[in-house]
Amino acid sequence: MSQTLPPCPECRSAYTYEAGSLLVCPECGHEWAPGTAETGAEVRDSVGNVLADGDTVTVIKDLKLKGSSSVIKVGTKVRGIRLVEGDHDIDCKIPGIGQIGLKSQFVKKVTD
Repeated sequence: MSQTLPPCPECRSAYTYEAGSLLVCPECGHEWAPGTAETGAEVRDSVGNVLADGDTVTVIKDLKLKGSSSVIKVGTKVRGIRLVEGDHDIDCKIPGIGQIGLKSQFVKKVTD
C-alpha cells in the first residue's frame, strides 16, 4: 500500500486510518471524508463575508489594547491581513500601533 493518508485536520496527527469511506484520527477521534480536510475552516467577518489573506478590512468598534493606553478607533483600515489559527483569526500591521492580532468579529471586509 503506497498511498499516504493526510494528517488529521483537527490535531495534525499523522496516525490517521481509513474506516469505510471515512478517515479517522485515533488520537482525537475526529472523522472526515477524504478531500474535505484540505479546505480548512473559512474565516468570516462581522457581517458574514469570507475573508482571505491579503484582504483589506475596517474596524467596526473602538478596541482598547491590553497593557497600553492606545485605542484602535472605529473605521481604521487595515490592509494586507493574514489569516491564522487560534483565538485571534487575523494577524496584521496597523500604522501607529504595529503588529497585532485581531478577532474577525470586530472587522468588516472592504470591497473596492
